[in-house]
Amino acid sequence: MRRRQNRLAAGRTALTLLTALGALAGTALVGAGPAGAVPDSTRLAPGVVYEHFDIEGARGTAHAHLLRVDLTDPRVTLDLLHPGKVAAREPVSRLADTRGAVAGVNGDFFNITEVQHPGVEATGASVGPAVASGRTLKAAVPDGQRFGPALPPGTSTEDVVGMGVDRRVRLDGMTLHGSIRTVTGQLRLGGLNQYALPVNSVGAFTSVWGSVSRLRATCGTDTERAAPCSGDTHEVTIRGGRVVSTADTPGSGAIEPGTTVLVGREAGAQELRKFVPGQPVTVRHRLVADESRIPYRFAVGGYPVLAGGQPLPGLDDTTSAVRSAVGIEEGGRQVLLFSLDGGPEYRGLTIAEIAAALRGLGAADAFSLDGGGSSTLVARDPGASAVTVRNHPSGGAERPVPNGIGVFVTP
Repeated sequence: MRRRQNRLAAGRTALTLLTALGALAGTALVGAGPAGAVPDSTRLAPGVVYEHFDIEGARGTAHAHLLRVDLTDPRVTLDLLHPGKVAAREPVSRLADTRGAVAGVNGDFFNITEVQHPGVEATGASVGPAVASGRTLKAAVPDGQRFGPALPPGTSTEDVVGMGVDRRVRLDGMTLHGSIRTVTGQLRLGGLNQYALPVNSVGAFTSVWGSVSRLRATCGTDTERAAPCSGDTHEVTIRGGRVVSTADTPGSGAIEPGTTVLVGREAGAQELRKFVPGQPVTVRHRLVADESRIPYRFAVGGYPVLAGGQPLPGLDDTTSAVRSAVGIEEGGRQVLLFSLDGGPEYRGLTIAEIAAALRGLGAADAFSLDGGGSSTLVARDPGASAVTVRNHPSGGAERPVPNGIGVFVTP
């Protein structure tokens, strides 16, 4: 319970960094609107306002798009946008329109390519934990297996931003607790619907995973994503609480509801080889929050950049890029969904500048989402039937992504 609090507490004592970022926060405040004008603001629905404005960064002008979401309005809520399967991707606009969201922003970093493992299919699955409408979708991959910029000190792939059933948004961490039980003993479950499993572990894949090959889960190591795929693997399929088949190589194809596929590597594979058809097996799993005792309605991965009004120590202050992020204010009842424009005329911001900008906009806590070509913010005008993309994605068009944060308003 105290692990995440302890690692983020360092941000509250990093006086040198705070002094350095103080000037950036001032810059963000001064640049919080187009030159000579106030931010362009549009009320999309009760409790939801869209703005766009310029921010002057150290390396040029960035253009920002912002959704202000007021969760004190009982008609407004947030939830995870996703395609229905973990190993699947769709553009944010399609994810939002399919669910009837008023607005949304892209979510977690994801397994976008497999050039380091020729012949292995990229899964498109996200890095961190994911919860949608109160339902656990997946757990986090090992830190060394993530895609995206280097994590700030003290953070991990288990970090999430999410909203509890109390309708308050908060930063947290979510750890997988799970077991595999047989009549002869119990194994620890090392993964759930994730594209990379810890070395020597066993992971579970359910119907939520999708039809993409599970081979990628046995590639790389806990510290090196590019390490070769394991040569020691085994897979066991369980249906109705009993083993129905086994295989030496992780397979592919849709997993039927009520079926669990266990994939093991190294020591985990050796344990799974002891399983035989007809054997009773019970698999249990749940995500446990580090801090909150409140169940989550939604949660999505990324990493924290601002905690208690202060930037985390060690934030990168040299690499400017297109980015998306979430800001939290007023005890989690006000949320800022933030994304930058891409394109040659805009330089983007560093992670340190993102933290400072969100603090300047009123956030006490902030969380970085995927950036670059993934950064997408969409919104639906009053009376419109579909959302439109409000920022300019780096690649000139929307990139399909595994998840996002959606804003919903009931009549």
